[in-house]
Amino acid sequence: MQREKTTWSVRHLTTYRYARPVELGEHRLMLRPRDGHDQRLVRSELVIEPEPVRLRWLYDALDNCVALATFAGPTMALAVESRFTVDRTEDDSPGGEIDPRARHFPFSYLPDELPDVSRSIERLYVDPGGDLERWANQFVNAGGPTQTGNLLMTMTYAIKEGFAYERREEAGVQPPWVTLDRRKGSCRDFAVLMMEAARALGVAARFVSGYIYSPSGAGEPERLGGGATHAWVQVYLPGAGWIEFDPTNGLIGGKDLIRVAVARVPSQAAPLTGTYYGSLEDELGMEVAVAVTQQE
Repeated sequence: MQREKTTWSVRHLTTYRYARPVELGEHRLMLRPRDGHDQRLVRSELVIEPEPVRLRWLYDALDNCVALATFAGPTMALAVESRFTVDRTEDDSPGGEIDPRARHFPFSYLPDELPDVSRSIERLYVDPGGDLERWANQFVNAGGPTQTGNLLMTMTYAIKEGFAYERREEAGVQPPWVTLDRRKGSCRDFAVLMMEAARALGVAARFVSGYIYSPSGAGEPERLGGGATHAWVQVYLPGAGWIEFDPTNGLIGGKDLIRVAVARVPSQAAPLTGTYYGSLEDELGMEVAVAVTQQE
């Protein structure tokens, strides 16, 4: 069966401005998308102004593509623009090939899987009152078997339907218990909530950063998180591998998601980090513009 393929073009521009000339320290860029069987990188271009004196590429521990930029001389602005085109192929049945031993919850990872996924089961946040664990366990059938796929799908939809989306400009993520208490958050807050809930159940999960296509035409499905970087979750299911769940939009898999980085800790997937030498008052702010368009 031939799977549906869609071609996306992405433009991501980040601009920092300063009140007076500053010296730039090393900057870490995680903007080049991951390449794979369901997402193929067609072309990619990175434009940085001022031009770095050195741009070094590497792969991190999770095989994300990272660029390290080194600068020389004073500047009053830094502009980083990433432009790329990818072919995205939609899985006709995401998660449909789960190994029989994992089709019902709870299940156990095999000894040869466990060393590779164990760090993705470890909790990142304390759960002072056990609120997250109680919330996660509500998706487990008390009186009978629980299908693993249904558990994760129900959790995804529960966040989509039960929490209010808000775009937050400040850095970092809310602890899951804060998101549960507020019943609102950004896409990265919802991703962390679901990631930690899955981990509370002993299921390996990791954070994903990238982009989402948000249609603008009448009758098109609504997509939250467009116009900026987006975040969602991958869950490891034996036989099916890492399956994508977007709790912000209630998506399982989907060709509208464009992966850039996967991470055990959200901070590992930051698109752009770096330093400058000057006072705090020198920084005038940051502007971000993201556009995702479909190619005919």
